[in-house]
Amino acid sequence: MADGAYHPLKTRPRGATQHVTAGPYSPVLEVDATKLVVISGQVAIDMDGAVLGETIEEQTRATLGNCARQLASADCSLADVFKVNIYLTDLGQWSRFNAVYDTMMPEPLPVRTAVQAVLLPGFLVEIEMWAVKARD
Repeated sequence: MADGAYHPLKTRPRGATQHVTAGPYSPVLEVDATKLVVISGQVAIDMDGAVLGETIEEQTRATLGNCARQLASADCSLADVFKVNIYLTDLGQWSRFNAVYDTMMPEPLPVRTAVQAVLLPGFLVEIEMWAVKARD
């Protein structure tokens, strides 16, 4: 758990701990929730409706890119995200998903939940996010 990361509206409590097998996420965050931004589930799709990527790595990058684009429309970024819900068609691809997620999500990492789910045909991952918006 990296302690040097700073975000003015989300912090990891000092006593936060997690098991050694934990992935790239925070077990708990304190959030100053003056303004929230919530995005609907995003998938690896372009603006013309075409599925982007065939592998979990390609689809994870594209999906997180779509999340970042939606957040940007509300003047937020992935750094402002404090809660992530992840839906995978195959939890057996969890470590491959995490390898990409870990490179794209800034500290302090959001809390998150992941479940195996049936998604629309062609999609391997869907992600929804909650972010805290900086004060105006």
